Amino acid sequence: MIIDTLQNAPKYFSVHPLFERAFEYISQNDLINTADGKNDIAEGLKAIISNALGKTKEISLQKFECHNKNIDIQLCINGVETMGWKPRENCVIPNGDYNEEKDVLFFNDAPDMFFSIDQWAICHFLSRRCACPDDW
Repeated sequence: MIIDTLQNAPKYFSVHPLFERAFEYISQNDLINTADGKNDIAEGLKAIISNALGKTKEISLQKFECHNKNIDIQLCINGVETMGWKPRENCVIPNGDYNEEKDVLFFNDAPDMFFSIDQWAICHFLSRRCACPDDW
């Protein structure tokens, strides 16, 4: 997991071949006024935009998720967002089967920690780590 500011994004371009393209998309688009939904950026790269209000901790924990292939880059555009995190190898209570099409597996485990990011901060959840959004 990497937590930093959007200003420092170039430091992480070498982490994954699509990171530079992902951050180009973030910096070149008006995300505050972008409609909710999925946007294909490049092969293997998409943006999922949501301007929904934060969820309760209980509801968020129902979506404690991990990916086998995909990497999540979370960007807080406005306010503060709190997220939960736990290493995948420590998750032992699956909530359903792995969905290969969506590359997602849910767990009923509790996060080991919660942390917050604020306006224009970024968080990268690397593959095989579990995360969930918490209250805003």
